[in-house]
Amino acid sequence: MPPATVSPPWAYTLHLPRDPRAPGVARSTLRTVLRTHGMAGLVETAELLASELVTNAYLHSKGAYSLRLRGAGRQRVRVGVQDSDPHIPAPFSWNAEAPTLMAESGRGLYLVTLWAESWGAYPMDNGLPGQGGKLLWVECAAESDPCEPDPCEPDRGEPGPRQPDPCEPGPAGAGPSEAGPSEAGADGEGAGPP
Repeated sequence: MPPATVSPPWAYTLHLPRDPRAPGVARSTLRTVLRTHGMAGLVETAELLASELVTNAYLHSKGAYSLRLRGAGRQRVRVGVQDSDPHIPAPFSWNAEAPTLMAESGRGLYLVTLWAESWGAYPMDNGLPGQGGKLLWVECAAESDPCEPDPCEPDRGEPGPRQPDPCEPGPAGAGPSEAGPSEAGADGEGAGPP
């Protein structure tokens, strides 16, 4: 049997200036990265969600921000946006409600609850005054996600209660309880957010 080819994990960070063109640059970069990694089927959903996060970072933070992309499986991507504003908005703060018909805002992030497989937020604190902020992330998966059982592969599990599957994102909106800030290092790098 030939050895299996395993792609190395990948992650990208795009630092964006406070510039009205930056959200467009972020969307273009996301499309290129996903297509390059064979995830063209995720482009539409990931672009919609990333666009909301990046646009909100531009509108509500005072400085630069960053887009983080990380492969989370063969057909799964985690998209994160870090900015300098410490306020964590709904739905990331668990106060998500459908916007009213006449609401002038709130529709964009509400899309997260409808389209993301999972989402979460991490307060960021570098230990320096004025250096706080947050990282909001969403995870998107293709319908034929590799975490689904392969019908051609025999079940090798033990009989008995079903064990949690590490590929399952948990209940929708499992963000903050799914993983906490302890997964990320002081600089925001680590196993948790992208």
